[in-house]
Amino acid sequence: MNSPLSRRRFLTRTAQAAVATKLLSYAGPAWAVSPNEKLNIAMIGTANQALYDLNNVSHENIVALCDVDEIFLNKAAGTHTGAQKFRDYRRVLDLKGIDAVVVGTPDHTHAVISAAALHSGRHLYCEKPLARTIAEVRFVTELAREKKLVTQIGTQIHGGANYRRVVELVQAGAIGEIREVHVWVGGGFGGLKRPTETPPVPSTLEYDLWLGPVAARPYHPDYLPFKWRNYWAFGGGTLADLGCHHFDLSHWALGLRTPERVRVVDGPKPDPECPPTWLIVEYDYPARGAQPPVKLRWYHGDKRPPQFAEGKLPKWGNGTLFVGSKGMLLADYDKLALLPEADFASYQRPAKSIPDSIGHHKEWTEACKHGGKTLCNFDYSGPLTESVLLGNVAHRTGKEIVWNAAKMKAVGAPEADEFIHYQYRKGWRL
Repeated sequence: MNSPLSRRRFLTRTAQAAVATKLLSYAGPAWAVSPNEKLNIAMIGTANQALYDLNNVSHENIVALCDVDEIFLNKAAGTHTGAQKFRDYRRVLDLKGIDAVVVGTPDHTHAVISAAALHSGRHLYCEKPLARTIAEVRFVTELAREKKLVTQIGTQIHGGANYRRVVELVQAGAIGEIREVHVWVGGGFGGLKRPTETPPVPSTLEYDLWLGPVAARPYHPDYLPFKWRNYWAFGGGTLADLGCHHFDLSHWALGLRTPERVRVVDGPKPDPECPPTWLIVEYDYPARGAQPPVKLRWYHGDKRPPQFAEGKLPKWGNGTLFVGSKGMLLADYDKLALLPEADFASYQRPAKSIPDSIGHHKEWTEACKHGGKTLCNFDYSGPLTESVLLGNVAHRTGKEIVWNAAKMKAVGAPEADEFIHYQYRKGWRL
């Protein structure tokens, strides 16, 4: 599974798939014959962000669709009429003939599904964050490395042209030595209370499967299909949701990997049920070779870097600010600015050195078929996700986290273990 598909292997797999379909008695159109050696892809999750992923891998063969919500499942099946339908991802992975899996479920089921897919020998694309807890992220990262499978996390902005130009500018020394970075996003999940009502579970929903490994709780529409990010049980609020996209630029441009210390600069009192609607967190990254240490400060909600109030920045929305010894570089998903503008009026930008992407999802499908590595493989995006999640650990403990990455321990803060590791209900494991 970790090497390019040969014609012989392809024909063998398609024959196996036909046999498996008959043996497992799953009704549906035949999908065994696959022209042009396309990948056979299984989709776990079919709506919202998963639908975006589905649309972006539809240049391959979509052979299986899985969703706990029958309404979403049937809607996706209406477009992909050749795919078999499943409610339980474990039945999908029982099939032969599947080359790769896309996981687009809520955070709390990322790890169990991803681990099962990797154990079964399938290449894997997983939405961000890679998992809900740091320990799950580490397990999945190491498993992917052990299995030598092609992986990619759903930080699709990495494939955009603007991020590449920013990385080139930073690495060309356009603003000099960088020791300070600010990252901010508006909005904010959280701030809710756990529902007390117990309405009936819709007949179209497999709610117990949706809960997966987390402790059982009564169904409520506040949890799904979208509001689950407001609760620690299922996600990590704004930081976990958007942090991987925005930390990605700093990690890539500056070669950051693992912070040594993480502290909350300001924020509301931790709530046992829900993430904060706003938060300011500071991360200390060590020197990397000749590059100096870096302080990265994260803001979400209505909080922003002080340079806005000082009138040093234009009125942009979400973004990243690199502060260098020769100036500043402001960037968001699709634009950038060297500041102060007057200082860079005659600056000649470096030639393009990072090739344009063929598409974030297509990078993954092509690597699955022909070998090679993706840019956001789990060896890169695993530590990225861990860094993001450490901010939530610092918030929930109310302590500065001195991070021992090798031992996955917050030094001198045993209470952090509860938020670093995971506890699954009976019957679930990685």
